[in-house]
Amino acid sequence: MKKPFISVIGLLAFWACSPAPQEQKDLETLKAEITEELSSVEGDFAVAFRLLGGSNKEILINEKENFHAASTMKTPVMIEVYKQAAAGIFQLSDSITVHNEFKSIVDGSAYSMQLGVDSEEELYDRIDKKATIYDITYAMIIKSSNLATNILIDLVGAEETTGSMRDIGAPDIMVCRGVEDQKAFDQGLNNTTTAYDLMVIMEAIATGNAVDEEADAQMFDILADQYFKDLIPAHLPEDVVVAHKTGFITGVQHDSGIIRLPDGRQYALVLLSKNLGDRDEGKRVMANVSKMIYDYVLALD
Repeated sequence: MKKPFISVIGLLAFWACSPAPQEQKDLETLKAEITEELSSVEGDFAVAFRLLGGSNKEILINEKENFHAASTMKTPVMIEVYKQAAAGIFQLSDSITVHNEFKSIVDGSAYSMQLGVDSEEELYDRIDKKATIYDITYAMIIKSSNLATNILIDLVGAEETTGSMRDIGAPDIMVCRGVEDQKAFDQGLNNTTTAYDLMVIMEAIATGNAVDEEADAQMFDILADQYFKDLIPAHLPEDVVVAHKTGFITGVQHDSGIIRLPDGRQYALVLLSKNLGDRDEGKRVMANVSKMIYDYVLALD
């Protein structure tokens, strides 16, 4: 009796029709669980997760949908500051005057920031005084100072910032104006982003490809000092470093960052939301999603 012969082509066909490896199945299961968790509350969500280091592990949910960027646009502004500093246009230690008068992109009319609606107040005590570019950048990120943001956009330019994001590989994010430009807002001229673009931007910082290794390491450290910690870091252990930038306006809660485990593994994670029916419930499920992804990464060999 002849032994059965299985050709190489036959084996390849068999493998092609075989179930996906358990690892991939687990990733798909996690995606389904995340979708279920987010669907438990009223709102629209996007998720972009990528394990860094060439693993090709990622989860993308509504990753190309446009969202009002809120304060997540401040990370691109920081990158542009560091890019221009690296080009020798100025030094981060240079001092500039803190000012509170800006021009609308609609008609050039003047507007100012309001102390009572900004999340960072200390910079207002320094109006008409000098502050270093680094200190203004730091205030923009860690406490999301709107005043600092507009000062820096005046310095480096909104169009230049968007152009640099294109160079990094983020095709859709738009930084077109400063914060609280009401005339622009009324005409629908808003800073927008996608979860995918913010993931690409965070990955660039994590891997030293946003500006250069030294600048990106400094930007990572600034992001790691973030004051608002109620989304991505909310349920993570204290020994996990989360370098991230949040954003929130009415009906919108965002977080975007780099998560670094004690063993050196890193992943980029972006959680965006809009049309939230209940702000606290939206934040709760997004924090849960962050923990679900962390648990998945932690369990990998």
